[in-house]
Amino acid sequence: MAKRNVMRSLIPMIALVLLAACSSGKKSDEQAFLESQDTARDNGPTIPEEVIGSILQQIPSPLEISAMLKESGSRYEPGLLNSPDNLPKYNSNYKKALNLGVFGTDLGYTNIYQKSKDGIQYLSSIKSLANDLNIGQFFDIETIGRLAANSKNLDSLLLITTQNFNNINGYLQNQRREHLSVLLLTGGWVEAMNVVSQAALATPSNKELQEKVGEQKIIIEKLILLLGFYKDDANMAGLLKDMQSLMAAYEKINIVYTYKESTVEVVNGVAVIKDNSSTTIQITKEDVKSISALVGAMRDRIIG
Repeated sequence: MAKRNVMRSLIPMIALVLLAACSSGKKSDEQAFLESQDTARDNGPTIPEEVIGSILQQIPSPLEISAMLKESGSRYEPGLLNSPDNLPKYNSNYKKALNLGVFGTDLGYTNIYQKSKDGIQYLSSIKSLANDLNIGQFFDIETIGRLAANSKNLDSLLLITTQNFNNINGYLQNQRREHLSVLLLTGGWVEAMNVVSQAALATPSNKELQEKVGEQKIIIEKLILLLGFYKDDANMAGLLKDMQSLMAAYEKINIVYTYKESTVEVVNGVAVIKDNSSTTIQITKEDVKSISALVGAMRDRIIG
């Protein structure tokens, strides 16, 4: 099995940076805030902001995963995405937050494959959900749209993604709605996992895609930690149970880290420290098949 670094410090909420600002005629902040609450969450636990932030920094971005899929030669498969026609189904904050994450991953996928017609439909759905959750005001759609239109601006787009999600997380934290951050994160990750695991099944000779599925074992541990804060809530407990079932399937997968001392190389006259350590992902085609089935079933419950 090929060796590689497991984690990339990228924020997974590319969806959110593509939201439009709230439209004119916006409700008062107090009214919008009150209407955005789920009564079941009013007395929920408070997770320290640094805990959520440290976990987010370890999760790969759906935008990064979509770019990897395209580079691997995987075809654009719109049938793998959640249909914008499902938007009217999402009438609770729980469903809205989860599917805001889902649609965000879908939008990032359409952007990477330059399918602007499909992207416009996802943008409309995302704008609607974000405004319903009273977080649409964080985004400058004109700037983000300009960056998203040019693949050379990927680093800038990821930077803005990070900044905006940090702002959202802090805002939700102050209002004791940090559970929405967890739901946005979970929805986006599950959708990305569904796409990449399906692609890995379709191209069993592609070791990189199999390894991408395998390395998510570490991410699931983090998501279980976050969801565990809300185990007394019926909706969140359901997500937690799904994640625990998925984690059981990952027990067969081994992630082996091999340490090697770093070296210094001179590149264009500049000394650069080279990390020679590596990670081996040990995963079989049967592992991918079982994981894909569990992820697909979880995803169906989220978007249904």
